[in-house]
Amino acid sequence: MTLVGIILFGFTVAIIVWKYGTAKRAYPFPMYGWIGAFGLLISEALMFAGVEPIATYFTALAWTWYILLADAAVYSLRGRSLLRTYPAEFTWIAIWSIPLWLIFEAYNLRLKNWIYVGVPENWFAQNLGYAWAFATIWPGIFETAALIRAITRGERTERPVPPRRDRLASKGPLWISAIAGAIMVALPPVLPSAIRPYLFGFVWLGFIFLFEPINRSIHADSLWGDFENGDRSRLKALLLAGTVCGIFWEFWNYWARARWVYVFPVFQQWKMFAMPLPGYLGFPPFALECFAMFAFVAWLLDKVGVRFRYEALDF
Repeated sequence: MTLVGIILFGFTVAIIVWKYGTAKRAYPFPMYGWIGAFGLLISEALMFAGVEPIATYFTALAWTWYILLADAAVYSLRGRSLLRTYPAEFTWIAIWSIPLWLIFEAYNLRLKNWIYVGVPENWFAQNLGYAWAFATIWPGIFETAALIRAITRGERTERPVPPRRDRLASKGPLWISAIAGAIMVALPPVLPSAIRPYLFGFVWLGFIFLFEPINRSIHADSLWGDFENGDRSRLKALLLAGTVCGIFWEFWNYWARARWVYVFPVFQQWKMFAMPLPGYLGFPPFALECFAMFAFVAWLLDKVGVRFRYEALDF
């Protein structure tokens, strides 16, 4: 299955490059994008050669270079991008990516779905690698979503921000969703150990059902609000971004010296890279989860006086 994964990775990259090449560009491709492209290629070569510390920190390095590359492509197509147009917002996304992912690490302490191997023994070097890699998760998802919207639309188009309505048409669906989400995220850690490892799907879905109605109720940015305005484009971009990022995560992780290994007790004989095949179904909803969780964080930042421009999340 490794060969199938390599082909799928190459096909995904080829489609993105082809769509970018045929799209109408507003600006030339920025220099920092070329730095990202060459940095990624050189890092891969050094990683395969076993050169340290590249081989150990390869996953974090690869995503750092990729984020630069993706952001540059978005800027050249739309005339704006997360890193270049909204640097403060990008910084907040990267910073909050660490504690937000640690929520899932906390779940994993109970559900035991993956472990890390090949990490440095030195405490500082180990935690530097963790923090660096975790800080790329949310930016990677959001940059990919922005790139997908840019290459599929070809030029910059403005999507109106959903109106902040004072009253909702019906609060019933919001309450049902929030209660269902709360149950889904609360149950897995407290159930017997024989059951817990099978329930990570609840976690991948639960935070969507929990945070989306909360965000809609408090007038934060939300996919729920998009639906009310007849807009499905951000949803589609995030779902595709989750799929693409899942393929990239597993491809780059597989070759790295410090990497994660999945140990959940099903489908271990059907793997593409380190991930059992059904596990790839979790990446699209994870992207929705990333958006719902950070939209709530952005609302909190605004409430404590930190200006966060919501246009940065307009993928």
